[in-house]
Amino acid sequence: MNFNVRGDNIEVTPALKDYVEKKIGRLDRYFSTEFTSDINVTLKVIKDLHKVEVTIPMPKLLLRAEESNTDMYAAIDVVVEKLERQIRKHKTKVNRKLRNDDSVKYMFADTVQNGEAVEEEDEIEIVRTKRFDLKPMNAEEAVLQMDLLGHNFFVFNDAEGDIVSVVYKRKDGRYGLIQPEA
Repeated sequence: MNFNVRGDNIEVTPALKDYVEKKIGRLDRYFSTEFTSDINVTLKVIKDLHKVEVTIPMPKLLLRAEESNTDMYAAIDVVVEKLERQIRKHKTKVNRKLRNDDSVKYMFADTVQNGEAVEEEDEIEIVRTKRFDLKPMNAEEAVLQMDLLGHNFFVFNDAEGDIVSVVYKRKDGRYGLIQPEA
């Protein structure tokens, strides 16, 4: 694993860099071949908040996680847990349906417990289904509807392009718009 650890408003000490490499290095056990991707880790301090961002670009897959905490080491631990959950999610039944050799599934090794390989079965359970009419509106109207409902996203039919779009509230309090490519 090739680590690129950098700090924003924080000096990356050798102890901090070693901790990052040790914790993220544990992810190596989830891959069937030797992991050669560059791992980009950004450590930030904003006021009293420590933020960790990890990006692992891979063929046909991008693993990315970020976490904020008052303690940098705790934030690193939580980011590693998030990345492990993402990897396990990609190994579920949904992704196993893609059985061809260039599938994402074949990048990951079976989990090893007590010397034996074990396939993890993370079940995805949908507990509720909602159906609704897509009203034609512009993105600003959709943001107002989303705020009125108290949700963090809203699906609507964009009146200008006549395509299904999604507005969402970002962590920084601003709004985002997702639209399919034509």
